[in-house]
Amino acid sequence: MSKKLPNHLYFFVALLVVAIWGETFVSSKVLLTEGMMPADIFFYRFTLAYLCMAMLSHKQFLAKNAKDELKFLALGLSGGSLYFLTENMALKYSTASNVAIIVGTTPMMTALLLACFYKDERMNIRQIQGSFIAFAGLVMVVLNGQFALHLNPLGDALALGASITWGVYSLCMKSLSQQYDVRFITRKVFGYGLLTILPWFFFVQPLQTDLAILGKSVVWMNLLYLALVASLLCFLTWNWVLPRLGVVKATNVVYTQCAFTMVISAWVLGERITWFAIAGTAVLIAGMLLMIKRK
Repeated sequence: MSKKLPNHLYFFVALLVVAIWGETFVSSKVLLTEGMMPADIFFYRFTLAYLCMAMLSHKQFLAKNAKDELKFLALGLSGGSLYFLTENMALKYSTASNVAIIVGTTPMMTALLLACFYKDERMNIRQIQGSFIAFAGLVMVVLNGQFALHLNPLGDALALGASITWGVYSLCMKSLSQQYDVRFITRKVFGYGLLTILPWFFFVQPLQTDLAILGKSVVWMNLLYLALVASLLCFLTWNWVLPRLGVVKATNVVYTQCAFTMVISAWVLGERITWFAIAGTAVLIAGMLLMIKRK
């Protein structure tokens, strides 16, 4: 896999990962309906993913130095426990539309953070224009014809925190991806993600261990999907494609996640899609094409 592939193939791989991540909202909603809590879902999916990842990467346990080990801790926090908690806590205090739109600024936040440290990751004018057009399309898809937004300072701040934490994840990945094997990096993300979620169970809410819930086929099937496909396979693939496509270019693909979620929700959950949302998808795609178009 060391051979350099055409850029559009890396983009297609990133798009597949984002499509799967877009579906995770549907699987998580099913698990929540069955009585599981958000932190429990995160714990079980990351535990299963870590155990499988440990079988693929077990020769090296620690990073080369303490500084890199702290960066791996930051990866587990920003791409795991902290991102998950801020996003889900935001949904408690703010509307789903507000959270989706604010978290949708992740590509912009990532671009701003990387621009401060890496000149080679700075977007040109065409890419900036495409990014804003894609974000406008994202807003249209999320609103889906409903224009009632209600500001909530705490919830919106938590959603913004989720956006920033993923930017930090991308920033740390930029420096570590050139030094460590992608399997080792992914295992460390899962490990530190699990480690940093433990205080939540001790001080906020105990882990759900009700076998009557965990034993349901719909529960363990969705957990297996989230762990093996959405976590193990997707994190491994995302961490592999990130340095090859470029952090900013890859993260811009995240704009399309809401469109995938919309389509899958309509298919699985029967949620309504309006012409306004379809138009938003077209605007989003136009922005993405502008960003990846050659000069």
